[in-house]
Amino acid sequence: MKYLELIKESNEELLERYELVSERVAELAKDASEAGKYADYFEKTAQYLVLLNTIVDDARNGKISSMDEEKGKEINEKLYADILGETYNTSYANPSYAVEQFGVEAGQILTALHARIRGCRLSVFEGSLQNVCILSELFVELYSYFCEEAVELSLVKDALYSFMHDYTEVFNEDAIARLVNPDYDYYADIVMDSNLSTTAYLYRYGLFVGENEIGISQFLNTFSDEEMQAMADTYTEGYRMGFVATQKDLSKKTTAEVRYPIGFERMVRVAVKNFEKLNLRCVLRPYSTSANKQYDYDHRENHALWMDKAYVERSLEVYRTVFEKYKDICPGYAGPAVIEVFGEVPFSPASKDANIRLDEKQQQLSIYERSQFGQMLNKAIHGEERSFTIIAYPIPEIGERFEEIFAETVKLNTLDYVLYRDMQQKMIDVLDQAEKVHILGANGNKTDLYVSIYPLENPEKETAFENCVADVNIPVGEVFTSPVLKGTTGKLHVSQVYLGNYNYLNLEIDFVDGMITNYTCTNFENEEENKKYIQDNILHHHDTLALGEFAIGTNTTAYKMARQYDIAAKLPILIAEKTGPHFAVGDTCFTYDEDNITYNPDGKAIVARDNEVSIQRKTDMSKAYFNCHTDITIPYDELGHIKVIRKDGSTEDIIVDGRFVVPGTEELNKPLDEM
Repeated sequence: MKYLELIKESNEELLERYELVSERVAELAKDASEAGKYADYFEKTAQYLVLLNTIVDDARNGKISSMDEEKGKEINEKLYADILGETYNTSYANPSYAVEQFGVEAGQILTALHARIRGCRLSVFEGSLQNVCILSELFVELYSYFCEEAVELSLVKDALYSFMHDYTEVFNEDAIARLVNPDYDYYADIVMDSNLSTTAYLYRYGLFVGENEIGISQFLNTFSDEEMQAMADTYTEGYRMGFVATQKDLSKKTTAEVRYPIGFERMVRVAVKNFEKLNLRCVLRPYSTSANKQYDYDHRENHALWMDKAYVERSLEVYRTVFEKYKDICPGYAGPAVIEVFGEVPFSPASKDANIRLDEKQQQLSIYERSQFGQMLNKAIHGEERSFTIIAYPIPEIGERFEEIFAETVKLNTLDYVLYRDMQQKMIDVLDQAEKVHILGANGNKTDLYVSIYPLENPEKETAFENCVADVNIPVGEVFTSPVLKGTTGKLHVSQVYLGNYNYLNLEIDFVDGMITNYTCTNFENEEENKKYIQDNILHHHDTLALGEFAIGTNTTAYKMARQYDIAAKLPILIAEKTGPHFAVGDTCFTYDEDNITYNPDGKAIVARDNEVSIQRKTDMSKAYFNCHTDITIPYDELGHIKVIRKDGSTEDIIVDGRFVVPGTEELNKPLDEM
């Protein structure tokens, strides 16, 4: 429990301030009438702070670590009550309600403050005073401004800006430390030492605990130790094989980042022990399903209230200082090992005028900050030496046949990679002859796209496509390349796709010479909202993105599972990308790793690692990367053909009418024919 030592000094320094401000907050929770029409807001937000103060006090006294399920559930319900269901409509956490009550300017500030305070609910479970103390002080300061007869919002804004600027060092250092320093082991304590036979431990995180989290925890408790070992072995062996496949030295690394959904602790406990056998300590990064995705969407750009050039430069300077502080441990970071979950109902957010949004200048600043931070992080952790792995499992929300789907997913994650490797190699042998590949949609799909393929100087020793088996991306099943941008032109269309947390209907993206020129969808009646939805969440505020990856998914077994259980819209991109051709907009798959030569199982070097954008890293790193990569998949039943076009004009098909036609790949069609 080394995290206690890490927060001890900070707690001692803040204790007097905390005790003083918590007393004032407790008073406001009972009576904030001096704030006039804002009184109800300050009383309710103060009541939430009192709840956080109670939790942090209980954590410091050992009560949180020993609380039973009933107490944990009571606390969790209080933490999330105001954003659940219909309650959210009249909650100050809802920008629309706050703006309706107080006007645009004051409403946006107050809802953002409320969200920021909610955001420190995780640290209080560790017994850390830091975030709840400084946010309480900000809250009390802002209350004083709203008690004035004529509220000067300029002073409120200045106070909020100063707070974010002054405490950037605290927030940024905490973020990096928790990424690379395994001594922050509060979550390791939960995973490795809790009684996992009940669900009481779930409430020690402070994360939302719903039916998914409880259900998966109880379900995994029905598995034998041998079954848990097998699941964990698939996960950690994929991680190890990622280093082997890319010829990187895992022995140089000391830390693995384990991202996992709460409820999977039995599997994670075994995985941690597996990583220890690889001489890796684990930084655990838990998450839960969202209590309210609309709330998350509504507050995604709150930083617009304080973001300007000076703030961004201050933030970046702090990151430089932090990376210097942790320069001895950052290079030991081996990369993320991620457990994803799927099965949630696809979410299309409501567009609200009240939401805080970045303006055009701030969007450009956001791009600049992401780029600069990405370069710093890559340099600090020696990105060219790291790897990763991702595996996914369903959660109970997927439906009544959850247990069947889970069993099928376990099988999916352990398919015979040798069989796929050999069939995929036969496809690559044809694809490597291509000057271009033509992808044509069918059955209402409007895709008509030509993708230029990297030319090989020595086909006997080189390949343009990676033969991807089950290592970093589990399950098995794709071949991919970094396209040449020039000549990569046409339309990409998919009737429905779930990207990240959001659902897209009739997504269309047009390319000219590999760059996005136009885009739309049909999520909203207003075309401007459709474009903004894509611009914010796929382009991430860039004016355009490159087609960074072209791939052909070969996992027809996954496709069959999706159709058999009617869960295609609920599959994570990790699995969905294996169920048809997919196209990534943004960076290539080799970002920051282009100079490391890797080889396919047949011994050929993969040479299509750069494109015309990424190659700019040799002259101007800031122009080389978009710092995003989003895969978009066309399902087999929307596919007319994938056709190789050689330089001499001759052609050869890879897929026709959703079926693989390269000799030697017939086995891939069997799951499709069984549907």
